[in-house]
Amino acid sequence: MGLIYADLELIRSDDLALVRGGYLSPEKVRGIIVRALVDSGAYQLCINENIKRQLDLPHVDTITAELADGRLADLELVGPVEIRFKNRKTVCNAAVLPGETEVLLGSVPMEDMDLVLYPKEERMDINPATPYVSKRKIKSGV
Repeated sequence: MGLIYADLELIRSDDLALVRGGYLSPEKVRGIIVRALVDSGAYQLCINENIKRQLDLPHVDTITAELADGRLADLELVGPVEIRFKNRKTVCNAAVLPGETEVLLGSVPMEDMDLVLYPKEERMDINPATPYVSKRKIKSGV
């Protein structure tokens, strides 16, 4: 088994809100297509400094995160970012990794878009049990 990569569209969610409000034309929405490492061991979307600049994503917070090598790092959290994959989308904040680090798609946005991994085939796809809309669990155990 190898690594799983997927093509994602990342869009500045604030631009989409301005379009909905009639303050920005749709062609001015900032977005980018990226090749992301699908990392079920990560929790969230991680982008690099270049993508943050291209989308002009505002600072939301600073977080302390454990990196793959076990080191702790203070990372900037920016957003919101809309992630699109095939017929699925979700909105989340993104941690900013230094330099030209590759984009990571973590488990929380994957779960929200109801995506499944096929490790033997080295691919990610929409859940075949719910091909038209994502299924989200919102119920409590009560």
